[in-house]
Amino acid sequence: MLVPVIDDFAKQYLHDDLKEVRQTMLRKLGGLPEYAIRRPLTSTGTNLLGLVKHLALAEARYFGEVFDRPFPEPVPRWDDLGQRGADFWATEHETREEITSRYQRVCEHSDATIAALAIDSPGYVPWWPRPDVLLFTVLVHMLTETSRHAGHADILREQLDGAVEMDLAAMARRGRDEAFWQSRWAEIERAAKAADPATA
Repeated sequence: MLVPVIDDFAKQYLHDDLKEVRQTMLRKLGGLPEYAIRRPLTSTGTNLLGLVKHLALAEARYFGEVFDRPFPEPVPRWDDLGQRGADFWATEHETREEITSRYQRVCEHSDATIAALAIDSPGYVPWWPRPDVLLFTVLVHMLTETSRHAGHADILREQLDGAVEMDLAAMARRGRDEAFWQSRWAEIERAAKAADPATA
């Protein structure tokens, strides 16, 4: 007897992973002052609070509008060109609490959508070239999108204060303390310079 590949187990597995990576995003803001979570850390202005703000908008659309279950708070239309990119940074008037609590409300709304629908429920993404989708497709997309931005957040946070998303106590027990990482950094730097004759 054949069992469907996309089933409730797949739905729960993807949903659990999405919940976990959402929490990673919020942890990245912990213990940092306002300037640190807002400041542009790349040439395109990427910053920690902006990533959370962006993910809130993405989830509101993908688990709201796409499945005709709109998020109950105002969300800029996907085709509003004037709003493009505004979700990637926070104005001085937007508080950390406003943005993080909105993200949590969006996640609760998304969770309700995911719980209410079957994994093969149809949706419609008007901004995609092939707009007809299934809940499975959107779950995979949002897990990928959130994981991608969690990777960005890992690097930004490490740039800011050296905090990393790993068990530092366990790493230290294996000899990977601050001295280890400084030595590793120096080793990588030496290898990079040695590979590029222009730096000699």
